[in-house]
Amino acid sequence: MKPRERREKGEQDLFRSRLDQIINMEHELVRLARTVSWGFIEERCGEVYSDGPGMPPLPTRLMAGLAILKHTFDLSDEELCARWVENPYFQYFCGEEFFCHELTFERSSLTRWRQRMGEERIRALLEESLAVAVKTGAMKPSDPLRVIVDTTVEPKNVMFPTDAKLIHRAREKLVSLARKVGLDLRQSYTRVGKLALIKYQRYAHAHQFKRAGKALRKLKTYLGRTIRDIARQIAGEDDLKAIFLRPLHLSLRVLEQNRLQRGNKIYSLHAPEVECIGKGKAHAPYEFGVKVSIATTLKRSKGGQFALHAKALPGNPYDGHTLASVIPEMEAMIGNGIERILADAGYRGHNAPLSHRFKVFTSGQKRRMTPAIKRELKRRAAIEPVIGHLKSEHRLGRNYLAHEQGDALNAILAAAGYNFRLLLNWLRRLLCLFLMALLPHPRSAFT
Repeated sequence: MKPRERREKGEQDLFRSRLDQIINMEHELVRLARTVSWGFIEERCGEVYSDGPGMPPLPTRLMAGLAILKHTFDLSDEELCARWVENPYFQYFCGEEFFCHELTFERSSLTRWRQRMGEERIRALLEESLAVAVKTGAMKPSDPLRVIVDTTVEPKNVMFPTDAKLIHRAREKLVSLARKVGLDLRQSYTRVGKLALIKYQRYAHAHQFKRAGKALRKLKTYLGRTIRDIARQIAGEDDLKAIFLRPLHLSLRVLEQNRLQRGNKIYSLHAPEVECIGKGKAHAPYEFGVKVSIATTLKRSKGGQFALHAKALPGNPYDGHTLASVIPEMEAMIGNGIERILADAGYRGHNAPLSHRFKVFTSGQKRRMTPAIKRELKRRAAIEPVIGHLKSEHRLGRNYLAHEQGDALNAILAAAGYNFRLLLNWLRRLLCLFLMALLPHPRSAFT
């Protein structure tokens, strides 16, 4: 069924307090809630529902408001639920009329709603943040016409991968699953496997690489024996084959991969989509996650440096080869064509659409450079603090959402949360300026 969307009815209740009677109606969250076009979000997100029998889902404003608050204030799902119960401004922002002393939803509803919406509909939150910025005067309609584009890495919530730890963990998962389904393995290698892992780590730390290699070969032997033992016992059992299909496939890939292997490798068993990306940083030569494209305005708007676009790019593509998909999506989001795109030297040899082939300018470029473009290229680094804020304050620095869909959703929600944080600051400053204009000047009181 389609959700029963909430509409403000103005009803009174003798035993419950109305939120608009106990909160400051000039608070920035209240003003933002009144400015956001919830009808637009409900229309975009309502496309996944169809009329039919069954229990109606939770209202779109409630779930979309929770997603915005989560990434605006850098909260986990558990922290968000705790804050929502005790914060009347959070409840008002999500469409409640009366103060709620208990959660009106389950924590797992947040996960299911994100998965159901998908990347296309979650992008409506980022689009709405830009529309609110224009509506409130925080950004001019002409600001998004010239943009800066760059890529960064969205790290996944995984431990630093090593061959020994992956092999040891794969054997542990197989043994645990075998015990769960009732298989009687010849040997679990629990004690000797842990001892071999400890020896490998100690020898590697001491730079005794021959001994470390011997311990690593032992770990591989233990995993290979476990795989063959399980394969013999599930032969002819279709139900058990279906249960062990994915764990055995991942374990075999971990066992067979080597340091010099090209192409896809397994860096995490619970998140096999993780990629190893080298960005040339001295403090972190390699990061494990997915590449993300970020775009911001060239000119700093009145409300701040807004993020115009964010997109996860699985497969670790070359930076210049991301413009073919990024530019059309960006133009569809801002509702206008882009006049000029500025990027770093990593975008040389780009594959931008033919209509934008001569609108992209990179660092170090000599041809078609005018004094005005040279001045604008000096602001190319303005995107770096935006990426820094996205990572440190809006959950782009470590992605806790599962699978490739989680990578895409987290990048978009981080950009939307960053924009809404700027809008809250902008509305707070506007209120201060308004109050200062109403109050008499300090000197006028003595004249």
